[in-house]
Amino acid sequence: MDKNKFGLLGQIRYPDDLRAMGIDQLPEVCKELREDIVEELSVNPGHLASSLGVVELTVALHYVFNTPYDRIVWDVGHQAYGHKILTGRRDRFCTNRKLHGVRPFPSPQESEYDTFACGHASNSISAALGMAIAAKKTGHDDRHVVAVIGDGAMSGGLAFEGINNASSSPNDLLIILNDNDMSIDRAVGGMEKYLLHLDTNATYNRLRFKASQWLHSKGYLNDDRRKGIIRLNNALKSAISHQQNVFEGMNIRYFGPFDGNDVVNVVQLLRRLKDMSGPKILHLHTVKGKGYKPAEEEATIWHAPGKFDPETGERLVSDSSDLPPRFQDVFGNTLLELAEANPRIVGVTPAMPTGCSMNIMMKQMPDRVFDVGIAEEHAVTFSCGMAKDGLQPFCNIYSAFAQRAYDNIIHDAALLNLPVVICLDRAGLVGEDGPTHHGVFDIAALRPVPNLTIASPMDECELRRMMYTAQLPDKGTFVIRYPRGRGSRVDWKCALEEIEVGRGRCLREGTDVAVLSFGPLGHDVATVIDGLAADGCTLSIAHYDMRFVKPLDTDLLGKVARTAKRIVTIEDGMLAGGFGSAVTEWLSDNGITTPVKRLGIGDEFVEHGTVAQLRTITGTDHDSIRRAITGADDTPAAPDDIQ
Repeated sequence: MDKNKFGLLGQIRYPDDLRAMGIDQLPEVCKELREDIVEELSVNPGHLASSLGVVELTVALHYVFNTPYDRIVWDVGHQAYGHKILTGRRDRFCTNRKLHGVRPFPSPQESEYDTFACGHASNSISAALGMAIAAKKTGHDDRHVVAVIGDGAMSGGLAFEGINNASSSPNDLLIILNDNDMSIDRAVGGMEKYLLHLDTNATYNRLRFKASQWLHSKGYLNDDRRKGIIRLNNALKSAISHQQNVFEGMNIRYFGPFDGNDVVNVVQLLRRLKDMSGPKILHLHTVKGKGYKPAEEEATIWHAPGKFDPETGERLVSDSSDLPPRFQDVFGNTLLELAEANPRIVGVTPAMPTGCSMNIMMKQMPDRVFDVGIAEEHAVTFSCGMAKDGLQPFCNIYSAFAQRAYDNIIHDAALLNLPVVICLDRAGLVGEDGPTHHGVFDIAALRPVPNLTIASPMDECELRRMMYTAQLPDKGTFVIRYPRGRGSRVDWKCALEEIEVGRGRCLREGTDVAVLSFGPLGHDVATVIDGLAADGCTLSIAHYDMRFVKPLDTDLLGKVARTAKRIVTIEDGMLAGGFGSAVTEWLSDNGITTPVKRLGIGDEFVEHGTVAQLRTITGTDHDSIRRAITGADDTPAAPDDIQ
């Protein structure tokens, strides 16, 4: 790609360079920035449509505000590629999402312009409010703080908790609502419909702003009077317009909606709001995928489209007809099959019907699938309510996002042992999305919770059998975790059969080393053992697919302890408190001293990169499995290495 072809963008290394330009140059800057994003992502895939939609807002924010002294807090981070390019990372942006390259989401560990961690939705308002309060209490009264929330994140409960606190705390926070009527799929829920119809006259807002400035300069507008005037004004406006503004009902000034893809107008709006006291919301309508026709027309597909031809818009999708299916597609098709046989089954997803393939059932049974928006806590408790009164919910949440529903899983599902099937998609290392998205904490987090069954399938057929088993009577709260990506077999559509809960299976007998695997890494273990045999290895190697970490198959463990000289455990989760820990705890409790080597994720956040690269880094790749089986890395740790 010729980076020198952009006349204005080529002059911008940091926002100071942007702020030196005339406002009349900004539309051309936006045009070049949008073209740069399209060209970069055509060869190095990432989140395209969201970043295209906020190009004008991104340019306007850095043009008006003195970043990084002023704080811009992005929500989710899908829309921050333009922000990264304008803040000193354009030359390195070709490494975005690659191992050791530019991080997939904003992170203060990468740049001072990235003011807070992004990746999970709805946290921007709370974090920005904290920064606004901190600015006042640390002598930075001239610091401006802006929260940019969008991509459906306003449906998350944390966003409302932040707004509620902002309404009652002294602060000058500016909340920008980037409203594109989308999350990844089209946004749903009453709040999204409300935002589509919310309107405030621009002339009225301008006159009101000037009047408030004059009253304040004359000393007539102290804080108590200001709140009283706002309440009176809101009541009159609601009566006249026959429309209640939920934000102003909470004493937060509301402005909008305005065209968020008009950069000059957005700059003028930000300049007017910049020094206004008190919390305020600027509502901007933007077009997801703006400026690139294919992305505008099919925003869901172009949220993260993979490689594509930037000229024609043709997505470069390889032929996968002879490959094993994705685990999510096996889930989606199996769920529909189960639902056709069991009328009590319903599906619940927090804004991920396409991502988890619940759209397959949604298309055939739209009245039995519920997309609740970006609201994981609600998704779980809503499922529990349905389960309490006779339905059989399958609640599908990405593992990393299910962390937000931990209390709901304990308090609302497990405590009553309700028949909810919690399907944790994207469990384990997810690759290029990095530490905010790796699903590596669920095993350790959920193991201590009573009443839970926790299972992980080694392959697609096992996933189908676990789903079938989970919806049978008296199975209680049942957790099934499975990874992103493809499975290991093309003959996946097996018969739906019940498997015994808490019972593992022996895949290979042996007496020297016993490998206990939990989940899809068992396929890699089998491959390694076959390779060792082909290489003439004389070890007698047993392999057990444990299937369940809770309840653990203690009968099988007893057999292993009696027959094997060494044990190796492997999992795609944290070692601390994970599957391997469960095995060693049981052995210790029963006085068994068989040596155990555990493979899994250590005490660290794993960076971004391909799954293969990250498995090498974390010691769960084929070579690491091979060394663990043969004992090649069994040298005792030095005292300084023991933690």
